[in-house]
Amino acid sequence: MNCGAEERRRYLFALADGGGTVPPELGVARRLVDRGHDVRVLGELSIQSAIRSSGAAFTPWRVHLAGTDQSPAHLRYRDWEFQSPIILAQGMADHLLAGPARTDAHEVLGVIDEERPDIVVTSFTAFGAMAAAESAELPFDVLIPNIYPLPTEGAPPMGTGWPPARTRLEHLRDRAANTLSTRLMGHFVLPRLNSLRTDLGLPSLREHWDQVRAARRQFVLTSRHFEFPVNPSPSVCFTGPVLDEPVWASDETWSPPECGRPLVLATMSSTSQGQLHSLQRIIDALAGLPVHGLVTTGPGINPVSLRGSLHVDVVKSVPHREVMRKCDLVITHGGHGTVMKSLVAGVPMVVIPHGRDQPDNAVRVTTRGAGVSVSRSASVSAITDAVRTVLSSDAFTQAAERLGAAIRTEMAASPLVSELENL
Repeated sequence: MNCGAEERRRYLFALADGGGTVPPELGVARRLVDRGHDVRVLGELSIQSAIRSSGAAFTPWRVHLAGTDQSPAHLRYRDWEFQSPIILAQGMADHLLAGPARTDAHEVLGVIDEERPDIVVTSFTAFGAMAAAESAELPFDVLIPNIYPLPTEGAPPMGTGWPPARTRLEHLRDRAANTLSTRLMGHFVLPRLNSLRTDLGLPSLREHWDQVRAARRQFVLTSRHFEFPVNPSPSVCFTGPVLDEPVWASDETWSPPECGRPLVLATMSSTSQGQLHSLQRIIDALAGLPVHGLVTTGPGINPVSLRGSLHVDVVKSVPHREVMRKCDLVITHGGHGTVMKSLVAGVPMVVIPHGRDQPDNAVRVTTRGAGVSVSRSASVSAITDAVRTVLSSDAFTQAAERLGAAIRTEMAASPLVSELENL
């Protein structure tokens, strides 16, 4: 169904290549294109083919920190190597939030002058694009393709992997951790962000998260049934997940063998997080079990870097949504997209978080009884035990199926497109 000519709008998307965030963000753009709107995406060369396949027009960032792909050689922010919260915060500020903001803002303003969009839609980390839209007096929306990351009453602090607080002491712990993390990140972000805003004729912010809160809408592309209870601002809109496949996986095919063994899909991050050794331990664990394993490496790892076995296939990619319909178990790093696809397919998980939001996704899976979690350094025997635990009990599958049914219902009634069109 296309919109009428009088309702046709011009959307400018300002996106960063966040690996797994790209398919859902471009899925939003594609839905608007399918509705007959004009959509232009300002993005990195690394996602050019994905942008064009969505039907949107493509404008490359002229200056940006990312290279032409997400291989380790092109990544300057190697967050998986850092253990110190201070170094992690500084790296995120320098490479994602504050560092690119000034250049991004001026590039977005240039495209706004040329394209005259009705609204700007940005990645969660694109602070410069948000400020540019404000400066141009245009509304802007923010896409958040994972759980809600801003500090909110009722939710554990992002990145901790903690379950919801139950006692007074745990609530105090959460508030203290949120305050400390906001101050730490603000120390590295706020001075540069406010300097940019001053130059753009905008008022200074009290804290850096206020840049996101200034959005007309914060679209959280996850399920309310998956998220812990939170009390965010009225601009926050939970839409259900957007589960488009990445363009680099869409043409691949794979058929499971007729061996009568349970099928286990193992897949880690589509970007580099130092997951090579973890993937090899997963393969070694599956090789010793009465299962058939399928391991997808993604674009960041060459499958020949891994040692397969008779009952474990190692490939670069397959469309996960198709394979998951036949799976008995998914082993994953806990990326939001993989977790959502697994639940929608009703498949339980073994989650091996490597960082970022993955410990938070893992605790949401385990709290709902839809899987178990082990550490990224888990041994072959520990991974073997985790796989046996999940496959030996129907309770995990039943929990995944219940949660998946609720998520599918939420997706069918998603307000995403109507809210984007309602300007």
